[in-house]
Amino acid sequence: MIYNMLKPFLYKNIVEAGCDEAGRGCLAGPVTAAAVILPKNFRHEVLNDSKQLTAKQRDILKNEIIETALAWNVAFVGSEEIDRMNILRASIRAMHLALDGLSVKPAFLLIDGNKFFPYGNTGYKTIVRGDSLYFSIAAASVLAKTFRDEYMISIHEEFPQYGWDKNKGYATSFHREAIRQHGITPFHRKSFLLYETQLSIDF
Repeated sequence: MIYNMLKPFLYKNIVEAGCDEAGRGCLAGPVTAAAVILPKNFRHEVLNDSKQLTAKQRDILKNEIIETALAWNVAFVGSEEIDRMNILRASIRAMHLALDGLSVKPAFLLIDGNKFFPYGNTGYKTIVRGDSLYFSIAAASVLAKTFRDEYMISIHEEFPQYGWDKNKGYATSFHREAIRQHGITPFHRKSFLLYETQLSIDF
């Protein structure tokens, strides 16, 4: 029995892609976006907003989504581009890049959040907390989160003093203290409040 209350689609008879991003509020690392097209009959008991899932659940779901999706893609926009264009534009840029790489072209887009720039002539709807409402956006949130986490773990090997294997680049007290002691890296976002005493930044 499927008890998950997420919706499988907004429009039944057209191809929809769900889009979401991860890492928007981090001090270091890329912003990562995913686009996912799921079968219309897709249902899942566990899939939800990635923030509501454990790391183990996300890892399992990542593989299930990749195996089940009609099309999927993940894209990264790095710290230099974030600094140049600002985090909102970089997040939407990452979504556009993720959509560019889909092997199936969607007719409509379901976008998590309340901001988006038109993607060609493709219709879209922005949905606040969409990752807890639609399966395709939830799937995109899981892929964006897991791929970004894997990337941050990989660059942690180069700069272990910042604890990116644990904090994934977010503004924890440990991360801020490491910046104070060791300075910044090429992966840090210079346009963010890296040296501020506050422990978090506005998302």
